[in-house]
Amino acid sequence: MAMEQLTMPLVRVTEAAARAASDWVGRGDKKQGDQSAVEAMRQSMGSVPMSGEVVIGEGEKDEAPMLYNGEQVGSGDGPSVDIAVDPVEGTNFLAKGMPGAIAVLAAAPEGEMFRPGPGFYMDKLVVPPAARGELDPEAPLASKLGDLASALDKHLEDLRIFVLDKPRHQDMIQQIQEAGARVRLAPDGDVSGGVMAALGDSVDALMGIGGTPEGVITACAAKAVGGDMFGAMAPQKDGEDERIREFGLQPGQVLTMDDLIKGDNVLFVATGLTNSDVLEGVRDYDDLVSTDTMVITGAHGTVQRIQTDRPLMP
Repeated sequence: MAMEQLTMPLVRVTEAAARAASDWVGRGDKKQGDQSAVEAMRQSMGSVPMSGEVVIGEGEKDEAPMLYNGEQVGSGDGPSVDIAVDPVEGTNFLAKGMPGAIAVLAAAPEGEMFRPGPGFYMDKLVVPPAARGELDPEAPLASKLGDLASALDKHLEDLRIFVLDKPRHQDMIQQIQEAGARVRLAPDGDVSGGVMAALGDSVDALMGIGGTPEGVITACAAKAVGGDMFGAMAPQKDGEDERIREFGLQPGQVLTMDDLIKGDNVLFVATGLTNSDVLEGVRDYDDLVSTDTMVITGAHGTVQRIQTDRPLMP
């Protein structure tokens, strides 16, 4: 129950981040837009009645003055909580005024959230509840697609797979299409893609390599709605493989959803910054600013949409 009590305070956190970053939509400066969201998120989080630790944030303390990994957040009262944040997922979307940018966070009881350390990239597979437990993450891609189609009672050619449009995925994209399924490509935004896959909304799965922080946030959403997810560390940068091993993780080792998030009592909160398949963006109406937020509560598997209209400050 304690986590549910944090729902509305944490909704105010992502709303504040989205409103702050909205001033930078289409201005071509993704760093400033992201920084505005970080500052607003950090300030708003200070009043949340929790004793929180940022497990996944903006980076290590020496490179992130706010919302750094290990930072203590919240009022200090209330439950002890692990927090994962992405103040702006889709900074390029923000800078270019494109659809798909969101402000997002996830929360879980202390000690239940996976800590990736120096692992920046993760190979992910996310599927909806009907396919939970039905796929072998280490099977060939064609086999996974066949099993997914059977689990969802669909023809293989009707499957839509969300994949980030990156050079590293060209072989996988070709294999998906050769198997008869379709791809839904996006340049960024695999939290949104993962949520759509977990809900079975618009796409049937997410596959491919993206950010590890986004992977842990996605795992919270997938677990809350009863979907399934697998991840594996997938180093992409020089020296990342060695750092991961020194941290105690093995590149390529399959992580189940229970490895990524231990319990079911999780919260996922996302507010739209620009319009997307999942959420509407921040909108100004004369003297009001309106936000659209999705909340997924793991304790009961509920998905809520919250629209908030706030007076514009003079």
